[in-house]
Amino acid sequence: MKKIRIPTKTVLTYAAIAAAMVFLNFALPQREPLSFALLFAAIVCRLNPFVLCAEYLAASAAALSLYATLSAAIQAAFFLVLTSVYRRFRRRMSYERALYALAAQLPFIFLFPHTGYALLPLSPILQKLILGGMITLLSLLFEGGLSALLNRAFRCRLSAGELAELTLMWLFAGMGVVFSLGSAAFYAVSLTALLFSVVLIRNAAAAPFSAVLSLPLCVAAGSAVPLAEYVIFSCAALLFCPYGKTVSALALMVVFPAAMYFEGLYRQGTIEIVFTLLACALPVILAISLPEKLFRKAKKTLLFYRERTLPRIAVNRSRRAVGEQLYEVSSLFREIESAFNLRETPDRAGQQLQAKLVASLCSGCPNRKECERSGLYDSLEKLIAVGKAKGRVNLIDLPVNLSKSCNNSAGLLFALNKQLADYSRVSLELESAREGRRLLAQQAHGVSEILRDIALEQSEEFAFSDEEQLLASAFAKEGFLSSEIFLYGEGPGFTVSLTLENEAAGKRIAEIASRALGIPLALSEKIPLTSDRACFILKRKPNFDAAFGIASRPKEGEFASGDTHSILKIDERRFIVALSDGMGSGEQAREVSDHTLTLLESFYKAKMPSETVLGTVNSLIAFSAEETFCCLDLAAVNLDTGIADVVKIGSPVGFVLSGETLQVLEGESLPMGVLEAVHPAVLRVELKTDDFLVFMSDGVTAAFGSSSELCAYLSRLHPLNPQSLAEEVLKNALERYQGKAEDDMTVLAVKLTKAA
Repeated sequence: MKKIRIPTKTVLTYAAIAAAMVFLNFALPQREPLSFALLFAAIVCRLNPFVLCAEYLAASAAALSLYATLSAAIQAAFFLVLTSVYRRFRRRMSYERALYALAAQLPFIFLFPHTGYALLPLSPILQKLILGGMITLLSLLFEGGLSALLNRAFRCRLSAGELAELTLMWLFAGMGVVFSLGSAAFYAVSLTALLFSVVLIRNAAAAPFSAVLSLPLCVAAGSAVPLAEYVIFSCAALLFCPYGKTVSALALMVVFPAAMYFEGLYRQGTIEIVFTLLACALPVILAISLPEKLFRKAKKTLLFYRERTLPRIAVNRSRRAVGEQLYEVSSLFREIESAFNLRETPDRAGQQLQAKLVASLCSGCPNRKECERSGLYDSLEKLIAVGKAKGRVNLIDLPVNLSKSCNNSAGLLFALNKQLADYSRVSLELESAREGRRLLAQQAHGVSEILRDIALEQSEEFAFSDEEQLLASAFAKEGFLSSEIFLYGEGPGFTVSLTLENEAAGKRIAEIASRALGIPLALSEKIPLTSDRACFILKRKPNFDAAFGIASRPKEGEFASGDTHSILKIDERRFIVALSDGMGSGEQAREVSDHTLTLLESFYKAKMPSETVLGTVNSLIAFSAEETFCCLDLAAVNLDTGIADVVKIGSPVGFVLSGETLQVLEGESLPMGVLEAVHPAVLRVELKTDDFLVFMSDGVTAAFGSSSELCAYLSRLHPLNPQSLAEEVLKNALERYQGKAEDDMTVLAVKLTKAA
């Protein structure tokens, strides 16, 4: 049987509430059930109602009356039924809880034994009505105080209202201690709290805290003298605090007996004197005996809320410096792009070829001067132009006047063809170098654009926002304490960063932040900071989500398909899907297809502009090897708007299924790698909730014979999810091939859904 382990903190919490309930019932002379206020506050703070009601019934015994216990039992049963109903419907008590607290006073008014106070010229029933209203008001005030005590005290600075509510709780509970156990017990409790506050806080805040501690004794004695005494106690302990907790505690031990002399303690009986002095000695001994390590740990966990302006300024300065540096590097790459795109020098190859021919053939010819006068060199220039275009020349290319006048036309053709062969080889090398420069210029342009965008993002400063305090309050009400909160960015880039306990549920954190800010947020990242703290990063939730389906079959007899697909999340708000069909089938086609998609993924991950990506990938594929071509379908989808930018390069038709409507997507460009410059068909479509985007390889579309037949077939489908759609289309295409795939076959489907 598995043992149930109850945390020590939980046990101590319920034990403290039980004790407080007992003392609260002793706060007023006729044992009125002020503990109801604590019961109500604890139930609203979502503590266990069954344990609380049992403690409340036990505390009712302080009145020593069966009717008082019966009144408490009815009140407890009333709240047990209420909490059960609210939990059944998964709701929390709102403003109506004040009415519930008021209604719960009826058993007190009609059952609780109360003879009334002689000071008030009212009947006992009217006095109980007034007391019922007071208990209801205390219930609402205790709610805020208990919430602050459970969730915020000792970890952050409390608001003035929360401090007032806690003071009220201490006032009535302390009065109960005085009236039930005597002033000695009160001194033991209050002086322990005073001494520990001095040792931990070590500043003047201990003085007002000591004044608050004295209030129950002031009310019980009807004198302000205890307030002055407690302030003196705290000042004495603070005065010697720099010398260590032992000296500070001993200072209190000296001042307290002296103060009791003026209170007339030493005129009382021996037992009262001993117990009163012992009430001071016990806190002193406890403070001295506890190890310093325990106090250091307590100080470390005692957080004081304050605006962290210096870290924010430091972060902004760092971001600004990084942004400026990125701008400079972006400009550098822009200059590199310009250097690679320098205007090329005019082509003077024709003049150089002519000069070489004249130098080698005509230098020793006796008719050279005559040829110059008759303009035969112009005909030679025309012959060279033809040779450059064709790659070589023959007899039919000779101009008429050149063939008639030149005595060495055969030698001319031979020499020119030899030079044209050298020219073609050099031209090819120059063109390769030129294409390489263009490719590098494209890359420099892409890198420059990326760096500029990052620079703009990094230059945005973290400004102070009123919503940060609003968010901190919202988390505090739910029991989550955040020492740091950053809100930055606008629109889709809005981001919330905050530190919380490590065990906090990300989904719950996102729900609280979304409700407080009125913006749909989702957990983007959780970064551990320490063993018990983590940084939660929330980002604006996209309007849409997406589901994917893929069905594929290689060509009959092949083990590998030449079709490959990719589904890539660029960031929280964008993704790309792609289907690549390598020319042919088998391993070689698949290698080309895989290579193409890997390149595309890498470029899109780097957030390069689409035109740079497509042109660069095309050039790289064209350079890689001969006759390595592929067809490509690619869609970049924005989950905020539903806009899909569809790129089609040499691929068959694609489709958008939207309810009863079918939209055809087609392009007319050649496959990637066929030409040095790719000219893709780029389409922009707006996808709505439950729309399907479908890409197919040519092995699937060819099975249907024509686009019209494929459209008619898709129009009859009513798919529920993308996977079943992809499988159904592939199954039907295979049936048209009599079950044998005549080519690689792939269907890729995407369904856009409303974000949860």
